[in-house]
Amino acid sequence: MADKERSDVGDALGMVETRGLIGMIEAADAMVKTANVVFVGWQKVDAGLVTAIVRGDVGSVKAATDAGAAAARRVGELIGVHVIPRPADDLEKIFPIR
Repeated sequence: MADKERSDVGDALGMVETRGLIGMIEAADAMVKTANVVFVGWQKVDAGLVTAIVRGDVGSVKAATDAGAAAARRVGELIGVHVIPRPADDLEKIFPIR
């Protein structure tokens, strides 16, 4: 997507956390194929936990994380799924969510 089309701070934030890289990649693939979301990155947490992060409107992010969670369950271990409808502006200064 072009920079001006990229997610703004007001867009929802969706996260799918898995144990292992394969589950996270499968989740990320399903999320971007299912809904109009932007894959903003992934983070290695610890002990094999990795999180895929997407941004977009609330409905799209919810659909994407649901699809991502289902995909991760099929090939690995899903740890958690969470959607923040409107993240606080200061989060972008601290976390890699843009």
